[in-house]
Amino acid sequence: MINTKEISLIKNILNKGGVIAIPTDTVWGLACLPDKIEAVKKIYELKGRDEKKPLILMSSDVDFLIPYIYKFDSYTENICNKYFPGPLTVVTQKSDLTESFVTAGNDTVGIRVPDHQIFSEIAQKCTSNGVLATTSANLSNFPVAKNKQEIANYFGAKIDYIVDDFGFSPKGKESTVVKVQDSQLIVLRQGSIIIIEKD
Repeated sequence: MINTKEISLIKNILNKGGVIAIPTDTVWGLACLPDKIEAVKKIYELKGRDEKKPLILMSSDVDFLIPYIYKFDSYTENICNKYFPGPLTVVTQKSDLTESFVTAGNDTVGIRVPDHQIFSEIAQKCTSNGVLATTSANLSNFPVAKNKQEIANYFGAKIDYIVDDFGFSPKGKESTVVKVQDSQLIVLRQGSIIIIEKD
């Protein structure tokens, strides 16, 4: 759906440490490559985000995210198989591949596979490993942007690129966040889907 010229442009922006706004199945997000410290810093600056709050890693396929977590045990795999792609963020112990500047120094990382065609296409075609570091597209303590115009109003020329949603608009409610710990599920935030901890 996204043409070759735009793919090349976005890929170049990301490789140079740029930040893009991108649609997902839940809300619009800000995204960059997870190994670009200058890009991660730019996201925090754009949002006025507390540096103690981590970003999450998202991809079109959980297989691309597995290297970023310490242990993809059967329990975590079952949770991912049940809810991915979809509006669930799974927080688990990170691997050494996950940079501490992405996780705000925490030893855990959130991973998610959105159910969104445009996001998936960008992740697959504009990155070398299918993974983006992301957060919601808003100024801290302000509502998440609902469309491209609101993103432009928030960030103006400071953002490097705003990807079109091609009519696949985010639904507007953030993902549910759960933590996997000792083969148990702890709900950190109820969002788009209701999770019962015994899952």
